[in-house]
Amino acid sequence: MSIEQKEKAAGADEIVQVRRQGDVSIVTMNYPERRNAFSMRMRVALTEVLHRLMHDDPQTRAIVLTGAGGHFCAGGDLSEMHATTLQLLALRERIAVGVRLFKLIYTGTKPVVAAVEGTCYGAGLSLAAACDVVVGADTAKYSCAFGKVGLLPDTGILWTLPQKVGGSKARELMLKGDVIDAATARRIGLVSEVVASGGALDAAIEAAARFANYPPVTLALLKASLVNAGNSIEDACRLETDLNPLTRQTSDHAEAVTAFMEKRKPVFTGA
Repeated sequence: MSIEQKEKAAGADEIVQVRRQGDVSIVTMNYPERRNAFSMRMRVALTEVLHRLMHDDPQTRAIVLTGAGGHFCAGGDLSEMHATTLQLLALRERIAVGVRLFKLIYTGTKPVVAAVEGTCYGAGLSLAAACDVVVGADTAKYSCAFGKVGLLPDTGILWTLPQKVGGSKARELMLKGDVIDAATARRIGLVSEVVASGGALDAAIEAAARFANYPPVTLALLKASLVNAGNSIEDACRLETDLNPLTRQTSDHAEAVTAFMEKRKPVFTGA
């Protein structure tokens, strides 16, 4: 039995809580005694929950990711980091689960908004950076702290951090591992919005609700375009040419035009 299978058998979903508010699903990492550390249980549970919300739950149109106990995620669970207890294949499996989770968030069909309070370190920063929008409290702290525990950055942050803050700043954050405050995170583009302490979740839900009011097919195609358009100008133009006609053929596009002409709010069905 693999590590991932063992964690599933242990009821890994208990470490992640889900509730719905309208068309928005709020996913809470619930491991407050360790500041929601990115343990193997957490990796597996988050992957299972987000896969279900992305692929098997049409009522969910946007997702908020947050942490319990006043913290987002403190990074890897140090109690699991005993190099002598795991073989190379098992270590690769742990990283692979994190990669699958990153891809679910970053390339998934539904927008994900991070609501950050308190600590957002290491793999916690990776999770936040994978999200489409990051709403952070003015007291939140951020650090790409992998090197301080002798590890390389993982969970997709080698890709997402340069995308968000630029290559030079990403190198600095990864090499130094310094803790930065909310104002700095906002200034360099890591955080989209800074709100008063304790208000990140409400602001994130508000942002996600705005996304949920968009046509689902258009949102899914837009996320796919944003993921793939950055490779070259040719890719960007090809995606515009290939995908725009698809949105023009949707019922939601017709509904949007009709609603505009009739001066009413559109009702999108995802068709």
